[in-house]
Amino acid sequence: MENKKIVCIGGGTGLSTMLRGLKIYTQDLTAIVTVSDNGGHSGDLRKEMKILPPGDIRNCLLALAEAEPMLEALFAHRFLEGSLKGYNLGNLLIVGLTDLYGNFGAAIEKAHEVLRVRGQVLPVTTEDVQLKAIYDDGSEIIGECEIVSANKSHKKYIKEMMLMPSKPKVYKNVLEKIEMADIIVLGPGSLYTSIIPNLLVEGVCEALKDAKGKIVYVGNIMTQPGETEGFTLLEHVNVIEQYIGVGMIDKIIANDGWPEAMVIEHYNQDGAELVLPLIEDTRVIAVPMIALNEKTGYVRHDSGLLAKTIMSMESS
Repeated sequence: MENKKIVCIGGGTGLSTMLRGLKIYTQDLTAIVTVSDNGGHSGDLRKEMKILPPGDIRNCLLALAEAEPMLEALFAHRFLEGSLKGYNLGNLLIVGLTDLYGNFGAAIEKAHEVLRVRGQVLPVTTEDVQLKAIYDDGSEIIGECEIVSANKSHKKYIKEMMLMPSKPKVYKNVLEKIEMADIIVLGPGSLYTSIIPNLLVEGVCEALKDAKGKIVYVGNIMTQPGETEGFTLLEHVNVIEQYIGVGMIDKIIANDGWPEAMVIEHYNQDGAELVLPLIEDTRVIAVPMIALNEKTGYVRHDSGLLAKTIMSMESS
């Protein structure tokens, strides 16, 4: 097993999917995860228990876990009925650990021990932050869910993203991990609500500029209604470089495979389109890497192919 230092920055299901593939190649794997989610049951726990949203972090912990199957199953279990219907037991356990150990950071550290996590999962900050979008018409909306909803209904275009409070304090070890990494991966994940929020935390962009390793962006397979409708691959890259600096991304990994027509039609009905690497850019590595979730009908990156592509890129 190679032991390259790899840091993955993002949130959502795309990040945890990628981690499952990468952990085969290295033991020095770090996920830096956004904590600005205010929707779903994670959002409910955030409001009710005054805790940071645990969902994305839990998914990453499970992706890197080497615990007994029963423990993993407990952290992944979702209640199907009663007053807890829809709630994830792992999220509730993180809430309990926060109560026991006094803060969210300590709870995540203890969860590492319980799940025997290979690598590290770090919240980008432990401050209570909210996303704010500033639009091309000068209007502003606060809250991740509210931003996505407004974009879907009014077709607004985001000019800039901010955090409230602005420049929150970065969580311990995050900057050091970025600066010492051999490979830093941005994405895959929602552009404005999973990737960009991490870049708005104090010191993160500066650490990326000082980093010795390659910075790679993993492009999404589909555009996202409410965030990136109509976006090309290059437009995704341009938005990220608006924050970290033009030319900072060394490589762009993009899917060039096509799902079945019925899958495309399913996405098109929701306003989503396939993102293809239709740009002349020497940074682009185009690989067919679509995996279909048979239960949901949605596509995701093939974690094995994506990880293999990232590792082969490092030696090129």
